[in-house]
Amino acid sequence: MEIQEITFYYLYEGTNQIEVSFRLTTDSDDEIRNDLIDLDEAKTYGLTLIEEEYDYINEDDEFEDGDFFTIIDEDNLFSFLNEYYIVNPIKLPTPELL
Repeated sequence: MEIQEITFYYLYEGTNQIEVSFRLTTDSDDEIRNDLIDLDEAKTYGLTLIEEEYDYINEDDEFEDGDFFTIIDEDNLFSFLNEYYIVNPIKLPTPELL
């Protein structure tokens, strides 16, 4: 069991959770797995998923002074998910058809 690709992720900063969609090497192209994981789980594996947080200041864009955005370390996310589901196979979500 190994993650082939992460197709989507979204960080819910208010709840400190990340929603992920991914495929395993054993999944077909018509299947996807979805999960919602607490970011603190990654810390127990010694990984930090949040790479940087920025205070966004740019008058040309729709963001205002004081708006923040977060960058996720995708390599760490990939490593974390692989290790997380190996250690916790019961938490591996079942595939869903697209």
